Amino acid sequence: MTRVVSLVPSLTEAVAVTCPQVLVGATDYCTHPEGLDVARVGGSKYPDLARVFALRPDVVLMNVEENREQDAAALREAGVHVYVTYPRTVDGALHELGELMGFLGAGTPGWLESARAAWAGVAPAGQARAVIPVWRRPWVVLGSDTFAGDVLRRLGIVNVYASSPGRYPRPSLDEIRATRPDLVVLPDEPYPFTVDDGPEAFAGTGYALISGRHLTWYGPSLAQAPTILAGQLAVRSPA
Repeated sequence: MTRVVSLVPSLTEAVAVTCPQVLVGATDYCTHPEGLDVARVGGSKYPDLARVFALRPDVVLMNVEENREQDAAALREAGVHVYVTYPRTVDGALHELGELMGFLGAGTPGWLESARAAWAGVAPAGQARAVIPVWRRPWVVLGSDTFAGDVLRRLGIVNVYASSPGRYPRPSLDEIRATRPDLVVLPDEPYPFTVDDGPEAFAGTGYALISGRHLTWYGPSLAQAPTILAGQLAVRSPA
């Protein structure tokens, strides 16, 4: 039996709900599915490689954006197969998930079929120019060529920073305000924006609080993401 350690929370969920018997380790941030009972190996950025090796994995799942190349290199040097993902669009994520499930011999699970159908049926109502912060102190926003940016684009959000040369620009707060967006989209991860932490920085501009998991995770949550995010984006509060 293949032994899999996942260093990517969304892929952990995908494997755990599809072929749980192969999953032997995951990061401390792998919170789904609830009640997941596997060995923990630290964080995505700084995994405890000694713990990973102790689990004798055949495959370690990684992501270009979430994990470090030096950890991937150390795993490869030790003879561990490193399976790397890097989707930048919804379609790319669905394709890569299909490839991963095939690699694991899991076929096409029902949640993946549901996700494909859900996104094929997306028809956004209207458009809004928006800024999407993902961190503060310092401020970091979604820029170009990101999976989360494509998720929002498909839902009718026009990212003010979509043409930025960087994927995660770090404009000052004054620079963000100067773009005069119609909307500020505030996810609850990676930075946990809340009604009391974030909106106050954008007085006079409407905001929407959304699920960071459904915005950034590519896995089973993609099946519900269009409906959940569209509903949250429709609830626009004045700052």
